[in-house]
Amino acid sequence: MKKYSVIVFDLGNVLIPFDYQIIVNKFNRIKPGLGNKFYKLYEENYHIHRDFEKGKIHTEEFLTIMLKWLEGKVIGKQFCKIYSSLFSINQKVVDLLPVLKKKKYKLVLLSNTNPIHKKYGYQHHDFLNYFDKLILSYEVKSIKPEKEIYKAVESFTGEPAKEHFFIDDIKKYVDGAKKMGWDGIQFTTYENLVEELKKKKIL
Repeated sequence: MKKYSVIVFDLGNVLIPFDYQIIVNKFNRIKPGLGNKFYKLYEENYHIHRDFEKGKIHTEEFLTIMLKWLEGKVIGKQFCKIYSSLFSINQKVVDLLPVLKKKKYKLVLLSNTNPIHKKYGYQHHDFLNYFDKLILSYEVKSIKPEKEIYKAVESFTGEPAKEHFFIDDIKKYVDGAKKMGWDGIQFTTYENLVEELKKKKIL
């Protein structure tokens, strides 16, 4: 019998790396220095980003704040597209999904994310179809490493906590999962991930 029945993947910087400098550069092209100013405000008011991920503020409210920071130089849909253009794909990691699926693991995506990034940034990617469930922070009103978001995964899978294996690039979030009785590793590179999955007899 397998030690694990559920493999849980983080999204950002595991399956889809992201780079905020892309956004900064695009806003700077609209008006010199605009991107730098925007990113400074974004960092200084990171609680707004977090509240958006937790579903505590709606898209319209978030957009109103963002467009104000951009001095009215950008309109709503334009912002959404630029704001979501920071992602690329880690194809090697994505290619592990069908391999794990064939081995009959339940696959769950667990992400601190927001509705704009989902709609404009990644929902069109076919690799999402490998997942049995997407647990997204703004939908469950909880972010990693809060215990409620891990509980949302367990509610879906119906499997014991110890049978969940979590892959996330942020150690604090892996530690949060381990406090719930899960196992997991911090993602650093594809090579290290494969090595660890083989050690755990997952691959």
